[in-house]
Amino acid sequence: MTKKILILIFSFAMGSSWFYAQGPARERIKTLKVAFITERLNLTSQEAQSFWPIYNEYEETLERIRRTERMELRSQIAFIQDLSNAESSTLLAKFLDVQKEKHEAQLEFISEIKTVISPKKTLLLLKAEEDFKKRLLQQMRKRRGGG
Repeated sequence: MTKKILILIFSFAMGSSWFYAQGPARERIKTLKVAFITERLNLTSQEAQSFWPIYNEYEETLERIRRTERMELRSQIAFIQDLSNAESSTLLAKFLDVQKEKHEAQLEFISEIKTVISPKKTLLLLKAEEDFKKRLLQQMRKRRGGG
């Protein structure tokens, strides 16, 4: 296994693991995200009634996948230098499985959500999620004194 692949896996696992806060901070982030998405999508009350259960289920699916990712990948990545080629190959296969699972969850979510909101609002949702992540990261960097 090449060092570039191992670095990619390590960077991804470490980058995604610190992003997801715990406890009260996590709840505050969720609340801010809901408000951000609500504002950006300008959902009607009928759309909101159908949208939020689907969206919340998708978020729960992603959290389950992330939890698996942290448990199965992150612990092994810490010892990356000590892994044999066979262990590295297994770890890489797990990484790819997790990525595939995320991708399939997103495809299923988009397929379902576009029956509730327009294609334009679906695209606005995807953009709003990215914009929210960017803002959250900017705020975290400010608080840490990183710019």
